[in-house]
Amino acid sequence: MDKVAIIGAGHVGATAAHIIAQRELADVVLIDIAGGIAKGKSIDKMQAMAIQGSRVTVTGTDDFSAVSGSAIVVVTAGFARGPGMSRTDLLKKNAEVIRSVVAQINAYAPDAIIIIVTNPLDDMTMLAYGVSGKDRSKIFGMGGVLDTGRFVYFISQKTGAEPAAIEAMVIGAHGDKMIPLVELAKVAGEPLNDKLSREELVELADRTRRGGAEIISHLKTGSAYYGPGTAVAKMVEAILQDTKEVLPAAIYLTGEYGINGAVIGVPAVFGRNGMEGVKEIALTADELAGLQEAADDVRTAVEALHGQDA
Repeated sequence: MDKVAIIGAGHVGATAAHIIAQRELADVVLIDIAGGIAKGKSIDKMQAMAIQGSRVTVTGTDDFSAVSGSAIVVVTAGFARGPGMSRTDLLKKNAEVIRSVVAQINAYAPDAIIIIVTNPLDDMTMLAYGVSGKDRSKIFGMGGVLDTGRFVYFISQKTGAEPAAIEAMVIGAHGDKMIPLVELAKVAGEPLNDKLSREELVELADRTRRGGAEIISHLKTGSAYYGPGTAVAKMVEAILQDTKEVLPAAIYLTGEYGINGAVIGVPAVFGRNGMEGVKEIALTADELAGLQEAADDVRTAVEALHGQDA
C-alpha cells in the first residue's frame, strides 16, 4: 500500500485524508504542529474505516519524520487570510511556512511528489518549486481541479445536465484571474455556447471566479473544505493509479503558452511519475493574454518576496 502524508490537519487536510482513506488509495499520515488534533482526527478516521471495512491505516502526529516513505506529500499548512490582512501579508506569513515544510520534506522524503494547497496557491507553489530543487514534474499546485469542479457544478445548475455529461475546464490563477474556458465547454458533447446566451455564459464565468467567496459568504467564518479535499484526492488518485488523466494544475512553465519561469494553472497529464507533460490547448487571444498576465503577477509577487528576504 502506498503512503500519503498530509501536512496540516485542518479542515482541508483532514477532509482529503478521509477521502483518500475511504477510497483505499493509500495509507495516510496527518502531520500538524498541533499533534493532538492530528492524533484525534486520525483515531476518528480509523473508527470510520472500521465501520466501512477499509484496509488502510490513518495515523496522526506532530513528528515530521513521519513523512518518510511517502509517495506523495500534500501541503495544506498555513494561515488563512484574516480581517485586515492584505494579500502581501498572507504571502509573507505563508512563505515562512512553505520554506520550513519543504525543507523537512526534502530531509525525510526526498523522492516524494509534493502537491501544494496552501494559499495564495500559485505563489506558494512557485516558491516551493524554487526552494525544493525538485523537477517540475514532482511539485505542483492543486487549484485548477477545484475551480473546474465549481464550474461544472454551476453549468449543471444552469442547464439541468448531470455533471458527468459536462466537459469543462478552468485554467489560470487560483483566484480572481482564473479563466473558465467557456468556448471549449460542452454538455452531452454539444458546445455550451449553443445552449446558453452570451449573458448567461458571462454570468457562469463570473460565478465560478467568485466560487470560494460565495461559500465564505454563507459560512460567515471559515471557508470551503469538502471541495478542496476532494480535489486533492482526485490528484492523488490520478498519480497513484497512473490514470494519465488530464487535470488543470499550477505548474512551473518553461515556454508553454508563451510563459517561461512562472507557475500558473494549465492542463497537464498526471500519472505515477507525477506531472507527465503539459497539454497545450487552443485558447482565444483574450484567454492567452489573461493566462500570461496572471503568470506575470505570480512571478512579480514571488520575486518581490525574495527581495524582501534579501
